[in-house]
Amino acid sequence: MHTSDHHVQGLDNDQVIADWPAISVADVAWLKGRYPHLAGDCEVVWHSPRPFSAAALLQSPQGRFFVKRHHHHVRSAAVLEEEHRFIAHLADAGVPVVQVLPDHARATAVEHGDWTFELHAEAPGEDVYRDVPSWTPPNDVEQAWQAGRMLATLHNAADSYHAPQRGTHVLVARDELIRAEDPIALLKTQLPQRPGLADYLAGRPWEAELQRAILPWHFGVAARLASVPHRWGHNDWHVSNLLWHQHGRANAVAAVLDFGLASPASHLFDLATAIERNAIAWLELERGGAAVRGDIALALIVGYRDARPLTAAQVHLLADLLPLVHLDFALSEVEYFHGITGSTANADVAYYTFLLGHADWFRTAHGQALLATLRAAA
Repeated sequence: MHTSDHHVQGLDNDQVIADWPAISVADVAWLKGRYPHLAGDCEVVWHSPRPFSAAALLQSPQGRFFVKRHHHHVRSAAVLEEEHRFIAHLADAGVPVVQVLPDHARATAVEHGDWTFELHAEAPGEDVYRDVPSWTPPNDVEQAWQAGRMLATLHNAADSYHAPQRGTHVLVARDELIRAEDPIALLKTQLPQRPGLADYLAGRPWEAELQRAILPWHFGVAARLASVPHRWGHNDWHVSNLLWHQHGRANAVAAVLDFGLASPASHLFDLATAIERNAIAWLELERGGAAVRGDIALALIVGYRDARPLTAAQVHLLADLLPLVHLDFALSEVEYFHGITGSTANADVAYYTFLLGHADWFRTAHGQALLATLRAAA
């Protein structure tokens, strides 16, 4: 499944051969027949280094556009349109989301062979973090404050959006296992419908590993989440998924990108994910305390509170969610790597380093200090 002519960001802050071939001349030629926006001379001017799909910027006489291509085992048109409907709702509410463009048949997700395509208008603003790996903290606390405030603005708009759970587990950040009274029992019921994940876990002592690494953090959390409403969220709120207006030293969010992980979870789950994504340099934990940015975590919370209230009890629950917030998504990465790309090595990283390792890190002195910082913010 690998292709040798295109490299993307790997799981260890490195460049690796892409699982998916780059957007090609043949892709563009086919898309030109579907999208009037691409009529005339149209060429690829940049390939995205993000790993889970192929994406590129296209230049046509009508302007510049962003195309993303998914393998059909990752996203069908129906599943991709779930994201698009949420984006449309946010746009109607005034949130500065990127515009998803319809084809000549008014479809926003189109299938061709093994692939599912989507086309976006070029969003305004500067892509400050375009070449920065995931889990790299923001440049400064001002950007974190702005990111927190925009997340609250998105949540205010999402309060009035109601749609069912996503039609897939693959590369979606859900909170079902976190909300479950018994996450292991629930996961067992899911495995027959998730053969890639079931095959990876078969023969491993996964129940004992989750009992050791996850369940101590989970104790009491599900009961407290019972009164927290399900709400759609972005669920991948990192500064690299935001475009920026920069005026001297001042920053403002210009556009919100990439709703691939969006689902109905909770707004606290979304905010906890934002802290996990932005306040911990996961790929540089060897730096010790320097890899943990309590100031970034606090700036996210303060910015969020500028547009939406957070009670003391909610902030305490937010801290308790943080060691668990990756649970469902880490398992979806295992499912993706083992069941779709066929890389058991990458699935091992998702399972041991991400799923178990992140939970264990919060038991270290640096992890405990970050949780104490959040609780003090209550």
